[in-house]
Amino acid sequence: MPSGRVINVTKFDGSLQPLDRAKIARTCVRMGADPAFAEQIAARIEADAYEGITTKRIMQMIFSSLRRRMPEMRHRIDMRTAMAMMRPKPDFELFAAQLLRAYGYRTQSNRIIRGRYVEHEIDAIAENGKDVFYVEVKHHVNAHTFMGVDVALQARATFEDLVDGHKDGMNRIPFTKAMLFTNAKMSDHAMRYADGRGIRYISWDAPEGRSLGDIIDECSLYPITLMRDLDSGTQAMLGDAGIVTLLQLVDTPEPELLRRTHVRKDILRMLVHAASELLNMGRNVRNP
Repeated sequence: MPSGRVINVTKFDGSLQPLDRAKIARTCVRMGADPAFAEQIAARIEADAYEGITTKRIMQMIFSSLRRRMPEMRHRIDMRTAMAMMRPKPDFELFAAQLLRAYGYRTQSNRIIRGRYVEHEIDAIAENGKDVFYVEVKHHVNAHTFMGVDVALQARATFEDLVDGHKDGMNRIPFTKAMLFTNAKMSDHAMRYADGRGIRYISWDAPEGRSLGDIIDECSLYPITLMRDLDSGTQAMLGDAGIVTLLQLVDTPEPELLRRTHVRKDILRMLVHAASELLNMGRNVRNP
């Protein structure tokens, strides 16, 4: 692309934004490429880009380039799509609890707790020794959607009723804060309200350095839906057995996997092999 030429990229929602070469390189690194190779891919895509190129086409170009040097890439899809493919219940809620535990929280899931006025079905409770969080887990099947301020408003209202219920002796849990956990991006309104109200949040790309993607990479807790060859039926069988991450799939002994999931042995072995390659690729990225 000639110096000074601006190419606009068409996002999923139809809006345009300037092509960001550095962002393409970062995506490549997150998917397993070393920085030098990532920069080569980004430069090539920048040179081949055309006005209005879609983000989907750019991802296709990234995958095509990565597979030529990294054969293990044949096993995976992009992370954002993989997160969207998870079942909201129980898979994404189990996944959220695992990430929170890996980040030092003690968790409880699926509790019904009495507030001052009504009972609340709580997705998760997370404690870190300082605070006790009421956690609202929100999964979106549209990977490109935004979570609006209405969810943050609802979380705050629920939190206040739970706190008031504790004061009245209706429940024994001394909640101190609310938390939102979602695979979506958050709207600006939602983030401003959450920040102002002291609601902690973990979303697809925020907060910086502690986003969902950051935590996944840091803890090596990749969802099983990252595997390209995982069909929905097998995904459901694994999820029903509580297997929602690649690490669980690899670390669980085969006899236990067979007993818990009832997935055919040949399919399980294929998936475990693919999961091992993807995990090794992730470790190599963090420890070049």
